[in-house]
Amino acid sequence: MGTDEYPAQWEADVVLRDGSTAHVRPIRPDDGPGLVEFHSRLSPETIYFRFFAPYPQLSERDVKRFTNVDYTDRVALVALVGSEFVGVTRYDRIAQTSAEVAFTIRDDYQGYGLGSVLLEHIAMAARERGIETFVAEVLPSNRRMLAVFVDAGYTTKQEFDDGVISMQFRIEPTAASRAVLEDREHRSEAKSIQRLIAPESVAVVGASRTPGAVGHEMLRHLIASGFTGPIYPIHPSAEQVLGLPAFRSVSQAPGQVDLAIVAVPAARVLEVVEDCASAGVKGLVVVSTGFGESGSDGGHLQRELVSLARGSGMRVVGPACLGLINTDQQVRLNASLAPIQPLPGKIGFFCQTGSLGATILDAVRRHGLGLSTFVSAGNRADVSANDLLQYWQEDPATDVVLLYLESLGNPRKFTRVARRLAAVKPIVAVRTARNTQAYPLGDRIRRTSLTPAAVDALFARAGIIQTDTLQELFDVAGLLACQDLPEGDSVAVIGNSTALAVLAAAACEGAGLRVVGEPMILPVDATGELVAAQLAAVLADANVHSVLLLHVPPLGGADDQVRTALIAASIGSHKPLIAVLPAAGEAARLLVVPDESGAAGAGSVPAFSDIESAVRALTQLTGYSDWLRTPRGQTPEFADVDTVRARELIEAWMSEGSGLGQLPPDRAAQLLGCYGIDVWPQLPAADEDEAVHQATTLGYPVVLRTQVPELSQRGDLGGVRLNLENERAVRTAFRSMLAKLDVVAAGRLAVQKLAPLGVACVVASVEDELFGPVVSFRVGGVVTALLDDRAYAVPPITDLDARDLVRAPGAAPMLTGATGGDAVDLGRLEDLVLRIGRLAEDLPEVASLDLDPVVVSGHGLAVLGADLRLGEPRTRATEARKLPASL
Repeated sequence: MGTDEYPAQWEADVVLRDGSTAHVRPIRPDDGPGLVEFHSRLSPETIYFRFFAPYPQLSERDVKRFTNVDYTDRVALVALVGSEFVGVTRYDRIAQTSAEVAFTIRDDYQGYGLGSVLLEHIAMAARERGIETFVAEVLPSNRRMLAVFVDAGYTTKQEFDDGVISMQFRIEPTAASRAVLEDREHRSEAKSIQRLIAPESVAVVGASRTPGAVGHEMLRHLIASGFTGPIYPIHPSAEQVLGLPAFRSVSQAPGQVDLAIVAVPAARVLEVVEDCASAGVKGLVVVSTGFGESGSDGGHLQRELVSLARGSGMRVVGPACLGLINTDQQVRLNASLAPIQPLPGKIGFFCQTGSLGATILDAVRRHGLGLSTFVSAGNRADVSANDLLQYWQEDPATDVVLLYLESLGNPRKFTRVARRLAAVKPIVAVRTARNTQAYPLGDRIRRTSLTPAAVDALFARAGIIQTDTLQELFDVAGLLACQDLPEGDSVAVIGNSTALAVLAAAACEGAGLRVVGEPMILPVDATGELVAAQLAAVLADANVHSVLLLHVPPLGGADDQVRTALIAASIGSHKPLIAVLPAAGEAARLLVVPDESGAAGAGSVPAFSDIESAVRALTQLTGYSDWLRTPRGQTPEFADVDTVRARELIEAWMSEGSGLGQLPPDRAAQLLGCYGIDVWPQLPAADEDEAVHQATTLGYPVVLRTQVPELSQRGDLGGVRLNLENERAVRTAFRSMLAKLDVVAAGRLAVQKLAPLGVACVVASVEDELFGPVVSFRVGGVVTALLDDRAYAVPPITDLDARDLVRAPGAAPMLTGATGGDAVDLGRLEDLVLRIGRLAEDLPEVASLDLDPVVVSGHGLAVLGADLRLGEPRTRATEARKLPASL
């Protein structure tokens, strides 16, 4: 039975294979004219592939039938570029859990991956409506459509009958289908940024003749950078601007415009975007202000800007941004308000802020670092750090990625994309407002309920090197730009000051590094030759992974001989070499060996004025190297997991109006049972006699506890009585708890079998508003709860993630017998974590889940308590090529 209610949640902006964008939405009854126009532009072959017969035009009856759907049993989605339909997909339910699916792609958009995009979105809609299987009939000669189904990553069954291939496949996401989807997402988004970063032509809309005006400075910087393609100033009346012929509009420019820089008042931006759309512009850099940062009216205008641009095939950097820079000699693009052109190099830099962008670029140059690309996204209404990470993974000109983040828009996707990139290129991020979770004015992003420590842990698991300040960011960047990664955690300390060398060794050990032997003390007046010889000896030692040299010139000032020895040793070494030169009087500089562009090249040595900064940077480098060497593991499949049954239970409870909130213990156990998790029963006891009866049923010894979650494990507050061995003990405990507990807690007493001795643990999950599902683990107890001594992971969780998770908390040694008890069955505990991760990934309706306690012994575990709460399912903005809503 259909709902007939328009499902706005299915609307999405998507990225196609060539990097252009389109808008996908459900079909509406008023789409008849658009559908007729779409059909009229299809080739006879495409029509034949869709209808298996010539079908030159649609009848009025066809149009009415195709555009009037119930959004449940009959669903259709359309893809639009501008106001034109470029693709249509639909399904018709043929049984309770199966539907027939069909696609039509306009001929000029075939080969853009639009069929794959529509399959992803129609499958998502179908799953929401209880569809589990798609059936499709395809002509053998329709190779493109066959490829869409085969390449989707689903397991298909094919039959050939009467000249038609019948395909059937389950649409439940699998590891293979997710991998295919994410790969297509990656390549499409990377291509969309490549169109912005490396345009062949640029127009500056609002190119003023007044020095100091934004449009004037944008044009001047673009010209000064030596951009290799045509530049078109757009001015309402001028014939020339800065010596270049000017044009009235982008559409009047004599050649194709790839990138448009928009520097006009906010009120005029939408008309400029419309003009750019008609001219076939591929991307926009909007430096204009007056959007989301200025209040609700500006926020509305910003959403209109993004919707219009994406719907016309364009990505947007900004608004209120500094712009973007590409130092590639084949491009030489400075489409920014920054007067400072960075040196060419191998570092990609993303920042949100426009106001700090120029300051950051100045600091980059002062540190001797070279950039491949720089993007300041401003309000980040469209292009975000996620997009740049996708691009930089494919960019051969970028070896290191730096991020200055003020807020987290879609961290679930960010950590996934970053983890893949960090496996091949280091990412260093400074995240402001870490403790407040603040975000820039005008950003309409969701806040996380996780603690800052939890967010830090999730970033660390993604392989991101985090720093607290920009200075630390540049410290680590200097090492990554010109030094190899260490192969281990051992460091040799050399110095011509005993006091400094001892301090440095202590700092290294305090940071978790291993100091090889005792610090090597050189004479105060050690010559360059002696320093070089000592460096050569330690760098040749296989037990040394990094070298820290401290040098104070005996008469103060610089010591050129020592600096020369440092650079010479670094050039021939593949081990990190860091110098601490207190007399230099600078926070962190490179002893630069310039490359052909003048930036710091291989052999340059990071030189610090203080020990703490040097050790901190080396520790970050070592930690990342260790992360790289750590295997990622596999996400296991469980034969006994029944996701379909779990969804049926939730839908039934929701439909009867009793599903939201805390589930009764029997329902919680039923849902967990769908994931192979056995919860020990708690038998309610309304009075003393019933408590004795339940205890007799279960068999002694038993536990008497209240089912109020906040008290059920708190023996100190009278919420639980353990090891009750007979009827008398049960009666005594019951009376005592009635006297001590409040009416609510005393009215929810239950009897449970006593578990074997072991270590109590807590496995939990939460559907965070920002991160989506997050799984956590801690050892049980009031102290660990107060100290928040727990570890976190974002599903999907691999076997090695689970292994690390249960060993990460500070109290984890209790699991291995460090406190005198027996070692527990860690394998069973890891299995439980994996199952909870799978449940949290599958069921966004599970708002929170606490398994407390989980008692783990040497021979297994027992789940004694489960607090499971359902909520309205949150939309997880992680579907491939589904761009986030504008801020």
